[in-house]
Amino acid sequence: MKLTSDRLYANPEKAARRIMEHARAFEPIQDGRIYIEKINRPMLDEDKATPAEYWAGLQHAIGKGWLEYHESGTFVRMSQAGSDGG
Repeated sequence: MKLTSDRLYANPEKAARRIMEHARAFEPIQDGRIYIEKINRPMLDEDKATPAEYWAGLQHAIGKGWLEYHESGTFVRMSQAGSDGG
């Protein structure tokens, strides 16, 4: 008997791809910035990812070179690899 269900975003690759979908849905502003709340709010509130799943997905996307994370933590920028479908 299985007491817990598998989490959809437990796999960082799946979480990263969903984060990229949210990032592509937002029209970047000044200098290509995508405010972090434009990707974390939908992931946490709508997709019901846990904070750990969201963070692992974000780190995966950064590691793959799809997103560039600003040191302030307030925004990301999509790289060419992320724009191409990463």
